[in-house]
Amino acid sequence: MYQHSRSVPVVSIVGRSNSGKTTLVEKLICELKKRGKKVGTIKHHAHNDMEVDK
Repeated sequence: MYQHSRSVPVVSIVGRSNSGKTTLVEKLICELKKRGKKVGTIKHHAHNDMEVDK
């Protein structure tokens, strides 16, 4: 297995519904690509009915 010697930067965007997270990410992706960066995204939809630490 090949190991990279450099770490991969990770950015997490969180916020309330309709606060502009997706718009921010779309603009950020465009800017990073203009600067020659490779960009990957993962979108997670939280479920309000999920109970944590029962």
